[in-house]
Amino acid sequence: MTATKGLEGIVATTSSISSIVDGVLTYRGYNIDDLAANASFDEVAYLLWHGALPNEEQLSKLKANLETYAPVPAEVIEQMKLYPKDMNMMAALRTAVSALALYDKDADDMSAESNVMKAERLQAQLPTLVAALSRISEGQEPIAPKAGLGLTENFLYMMNGEVPEQTAIEALDKALVLHADHELNASTFASRVTVATLSDIYSGVTSAIGALKGPLHGGANEAVMIMLEEIGTPDRVESYINDKLANKAKIMGFGHRVYKDGDPRAKHLMEMSRRLGEAKGDSSLYEMSIKVEDLVTSQKGLKPNVDFYSASVYTLLGIPRKLFTPIFAISRVSGWTAHILEQYENNRLIRPRAEYVGELDLTYVPIDKR
Repeated sequence: MTATKGLEGIVATTSSISSIVDGVLTYRGYNIDDLAANASFDEVAYLLWHGALPNEEQLSKLKANLETYAPVPAEVIEQMKLYPKDMNMMAALRTAVSALALYDKDADDMSAESNVMKAERLQAQLPTLVAALSRISEGQEPIAPKAGLGLTENFLYMMNGEVPEQTAIEALDKALVLHADHELNASTFASRVTVATLSDIYSGVTSAIGALKGPLHGGANEAVMIMLEEIGTPDRVESYINDKLANKAKIMGFGHRVYKDGDPRAKHLMEMSRRLGEAKGDSSLYEMSIKVEDLVTSQKGLKPNVDFYSASVYTLLGIPRKLFTPIFAISRVSGWTAHILEQYENNRLIRPRAEYVGELDLTYVPIDKR
């Protein structure tokens, strides 16, 4: 046996949920460009779970279910109020999602119908958890979901206490579509490994959040915003980036293991960044991002990935940096749960081997002789 570091190039399973072929990302056979231009996030979540786009009746039922499931148990909210005010948001979200299982009487019901219901419930409740954690960390009281608002609109309402403008709803909804699934990425693989033991769906999503927390996965967009804040103004981009490159520092938001000619999602977020900047009368974040991209691409041959422009998009939507990765989770839970449902349908325990490189033929030495 020979190990492959990072499992790069290893095909670990079959899936009909999403694909990346020749740099083209699809969900259930639909090109991401088509979905980003035309589909709502609710439609995409349904597509990932059921394998087909919903008709009007199916979409209406899903929206009603998401509204019904959006409130979280009061006990979970009270627990979150006990978290440290300087909490890491992803650590807090991981803990809160795990706690949800304790208050779901169907948590260990492994029937297909129950697991679809729990997928919808998790999708509905993650925005509520993230908005509540944001407000609690600022010393504010959480805001309950508002009846009659869709998932994206309700999240922005629960975060700020105001019904958002249509431009903000559409921008965030498109960002959620773009982040919904991405084949067998680290967090998705983590979720499938967990549920392959026939553990419950909450355990799978908790594992996925733990993987997404890392800066080499979901945390990259937050690192991009830190970089833009350090740069400050467009005229400082060249000196900042040249200094980083000269010192061989990693520029976050660039490059991708499975995309050699650029991430197809990045162009949609770049356009959103431009439009939001123009609408707000301040395009400095967009201008800085374009200059950073030009320098890194020309000098290193690397192109931006989905994290790079999502940083400026979220900031222009008034979303604090600490929520960037949790918002990623709000979107990606649709993909995680789709993969979990698929794993349950044709399950086999995921148990790879390791290439042993340690010492051999050692013998026990009594402790007084060591």
